[in-house]
Amino acid sequence: MGDDGIAPPLSAKDKTSFAYYTINARLPVTLAKTTDSLCRSKQKIADQFGKEAMEDVKLIVGRLTKLRYEVQTDKPIAPLESDAPDVAMWNAELAQQTELRQGVPPTWYSATWLYVECYMYRALQDYVALTKNLKTYDLFQDQKRSAFRDAAEPVRSLLSYLSEVTPRLQTGASEEIPDLFLLFVQVALWGNKCDLSISQGAENSQKECLLKQLSHLKPHILIDDTSQVLAALQGAAASRNGQVGRVDIVLDNAGFELVTDLCLAELLTAAGLASHVHFHGKAVSWFVSDVTEHDFSWTLDTMCGTEDPAVSQLGARWKSRLQDGMWTFSAHPFWTSPYSFSLMKQHAPDLYADLAQADLVVFKGDLNYRKLVGDRAWEPTTPFPLALEGFHPAPLCALRALKADTISGLRPGQAEQVGQEDEKWKVNGNWAIVSFCAPPSSS
Repeated sequence: MGDDGIAPPLSAKDKTSFAYYTINARLPVTLAKTTDSLCRSKQKIADQFGKEAMEDVKLIVGRLTKLRYEVQTDKPIAPLESDAPDVAMWNAELAQQTELRQGVPPTWYSATWLYVECYMYRALQDYVALTKNLKTYDLFQDQKRSAFRDAAEPVRSLLSYLSEVTPRLQTGASEEIPDLFLLFVQVALWGNKCDLSISQGAENSQKECLLKQLSHLKPHILIDDTSQVLAALQGAAASRNGQVGRVDIVLDNAGFELVTDLCLAELLTAAGLASHVHFHGKAVSWFVSDVTEHDFSWTLDTMCGTEDPAVSQLGARWKSRLQDGMWTFSAHPFWTSPYSFSLMKQHAPDLYADLAQADLVVFKGDLNYRKLVGDRAWEPTTPFPLALEGFHPAPLCALRALKADTISGLRPGQAEQVGQEDEKWKVNGNWAIVSFCAPPSSS
């Protein structure tokens, strides 16, 4: 901890850290696999965008190769070059970091881990934006779609169960709500294990019915504030004479995880815990598998086209919820900025004010958690509200399978105990947390 009680940000300065491993190994592998995927997709790209797009492919491949070399050799981070609306913000932040270093630009190993990792994925989008014919191309589209298709059986099993239970809620079986809420929070939590950025884009889909695994996975939930989350929703409704409000879900990965998030939203809607669900996705392709608006729409369209009744019917129901406004999707550019969420009020006051309208904001996944707590080297027992560094727009809940070093809110001795059982517990995705925080004014 620093003298101000704030932990330092994680970086690659320690060569034994996961941050160093990510920058030294994981990012170059991701760039290599992205290059390979692009080269293998040449014919499909030509069929979709025309033969003239082959020059664009060459441009992107050349830039990917150059970027991989710069990462591996710790070169200075280069400014973005396209005319996209957020480029000025990114380049201004790079200039500020250069100024803080007495005019020396940050390099890939000297900058903070969160900044470097976000910058790499934003640079990839910049390369696409600089093309003539491929400006709408998603470098990770094929991996995301394959991950969804590979999880067809777990998706079917999960949606069949959801189709069985939601009609009972709609006929007044309110006594089932707490147990079902707990179950679908855990479904959404463990859906986060499937992350293509962690596997460098390799196949990492859910293969088995998640419902059958929950009892086995439950002991691996290090923090479980689910009861507090439910109480917050019910308390908000009670304060309005039973009128339920809005729940926001800040999405993480496409594929199976997105389906689990949609299931949680359906449970909230069917159980009368939310009158409106607002999904937040990414404005650009991000961290390989993060959900864009196109991924969201494609998933529902694909579900509607399947032969399984539960899958197709729920796909149609969810499209209807979007059409009638009960559910909405948006993609604010702040979600793909380099900033931690404690800086949202400064850099995106409109988004902060919008989140403040919710009864609950659910943040999915590891990157969202890292941005919630500033990606800092907190002592594991640091209270979660303290680690948020003043970010309190509304009651919030983080659902996260651990895949990075930062953690807060553990009991004394808990980190040491888990470390004896599993030395890679912070980064292998086998442990998880459900952390809740109410704003100070409503505590």
